[in-house]
Amino acid sequence: MTDRKFVTRRPLWLEAAAIGLLLTATLKIMANATISPALPALEASFAGEPGAAYLTRFLVSAPSLTVVLVAPFAGLAADRYGRGIMLIAGILLFVVAGSAGAYLPDLVSILVSRLVLGVAVAMTMTAQVALVGDLFSGSRRSAFMGWQTTAINFSGLLFIGLAGLLAGQSPRLPFLVYALPILFLPLLISIHRQEKQSEKPNGNQDGTDQSHGAKVHWFGAAISVAALTMFTVMLFFLMPSQLPFYLDANGFDSASATTVGLGTLMLTGGIVAMVFKRLSERLGLAATLAVGYALMAAGFCVLAVDASWLFVLPGAALIGAGYALVQPGFLFLALQVAPKERRGSVSGIVTTAMFLGQVISPLLLTPFIQRFGFSSVYFAATATFTAFSLGAFVPMFQRRRLNQKTV
Repeated sequence: MTDRKFVTRRPLWLEAAAIGLLLTATLKIMANATISPALPALEASFAGEPGAAYLTRFLVSAPSLTVVLVAPFAGLAADRYGRGIMLIAGILLFVVAGSAGAYLPDLVSILVSRLVLGVAVAMTMTAQVALVGDLFSGSRRSAFMGWQTTAINFSGLLFIGLAGLLAGQSPRLPFLVYALPILFLPLLISIHRQEKQSEKPNGNQDGTDQSHGAKVHWFGAAISVAALTMFTVMLFFLMPSQLPFYLDANGFDSASATTVGLGTLMLTGGIVAMVFKRLSERLGLAATLAVGYALMAAGFCVLAVDASWLFVLPGAALIGAGYALVQPGFLFLALQVAPKERRGSVSGIVTTAMFLGQVISPLLLTPFIQRFGFSSVYFAATATFTAFSLGAFVPMFQRRRLNQKTV
């Protein structure tokens, strides 16, 4: 596929395609965290079913399991058949599967609908990331990444706030939030039409052929970015998957307290993400990642001290601010290492890693929480993110030493 841009050079917030892609990116947060405020009430309503406590917790990350399995194939399909049509099909499936939890009769059937929802997320996320690479480059791409993180956080604040209000009425009502993306379709149809006017994305069509070494290079780099993404998301996902139970165990009204806690995280993240472009251009991507990891380490440290608003709110704010600098860095790195004809494939790899981290998080960390307590696990996250922050400085120091040798 040629790197032809089918979007004008107007500001991002005035471009229909950019708006459509920003809205599509919000499905990532909607898919998982939206039902978090309803989890304790859902567990209580299905208390008679075997394994209700575990299955209810898994509802949050269940879509991620399917994304892990489907995203690599969705990425290949997006490269072969087109990204716009993948977005439209994914949105339609998202609406149907996501809202099904409002009326399905038991916990098992709701879990199945959540798994199907993951198929929709895999389709939309891989196509969306690939289209970002097609549409934007250079400073416009970094600007879009910052705006995307802002959109995800602010929409998460909206979705979780709405879900929190609905959960106070019934634990089933938050599932209706998943019907909202049907409103995105006109913008996505426009993107699909514009894509059809350009060359069809069907492999490498620019007359060049990558050598085996080049293929190994991009694949290895993509795997490295994916590994970093997976471990980061695994620990970050302690917030939407475990915070409701942390607050509930410490005497809070879990639905409203979770809404406030996650709302603080997303509001802070949305604001900080606006400066990602400026910060990454001034400090460099490595230093920006280091700052982000340091903020996340500080946030989990504060959160571990005490389960009171004096610590929960600052901790959530620091974690949200740090992740707002780290998350766009993942996608920016992924698009940097991806050849233009492999953007769907690379986005599939990184999407798989992102959601694999969400799947692993409750499976791996819940037993540690049950044995050692929330504070111990939060302090372990602090140590891990501190190590990541220090590690992010290594490439910068290596380049500086290399420059000094060449002078």
